[in-house]
Amino acid sequence: MVKYAIAKQLAGKRIITTDGEELGRVIDLYMNPHTGKLESVLVEPNPDSTYAVRAKKEGSGLIAVPYAAVLDIKDVMVVDRRNLGDTSS
Repeated sequence: MVKYAIAKQLAGKRIITTDGEELGRVIDLYMNPHTGKLESVLVEPNPDSTYAVRAKKEGSGLIAVPYAAVLDIKDVMVVDRRNLGDTSS
């Protein structure tokens, strides 16, 4: 399924996993400069999120959520927890 949204509409949008955990808010998007495809969503992590606490931090303190994990975008962005990758290490 193709997901369409205007980039400026995503700024500040809350990101919630399929199990109801709020990961944080959208800060920026990462586009592949060679293909033009959206690869990940950069998120300002929610300090109460267990995923965000364990996730690999970017240099700016943001976490990268793969765009492939995005299931739906309406009032919030819903991501599939299973597609976020292993953060147990």
